[in-house]
Amino acid sequence: MSVELLDGATIINFVEYEEAFSASVWRRFNQLDIDQLRRSPLLCRDAEGVAVRTDPDEVAKVYGSLFAQFDHDSDGEVGLEEYMAETKKIMLSVANGLGFMPVKMVLEDDSLLMGAVDRESSACTKVAARAA
Repeated sequence: MSVELLDGATIINFVEYEEAFSASVWRRFNQLDIDQLRRSPLLCRDAEGVAVRTDPDEVAKVYGSLFAQFDHDSDGEVGLEEYMAETKKIMLSVANGLGFMPVKMVLEDDSLLMGAVDRESSACTKVAARAA
């Protein structure tokens, strides 16, 4: 984990750079195990930050709803193209919510948002090297 500055433009640029975005989403897709997710407990916290028990039926409803959002053709499976399209929508929604004012965020090293930060950092390094 690390603390990074992030804004909507960083995310949009990452999503629009098809090669890097597709590779990152493909890696995440191949690590995803929907059956394991459905069996995993959903950790919720109350307003004071105290862990709250979750009803297994409610967890199943949440994951079922998420699965339905990704399963565009309702065939009971989420394919790479479906996953890619929905992930792109989510990332662009995050970008829209952030706007263009940078905010500090704690990011997981292998997250898509960290991929956006890394992509921007490498692009800035290349530009600086060319200018030198």
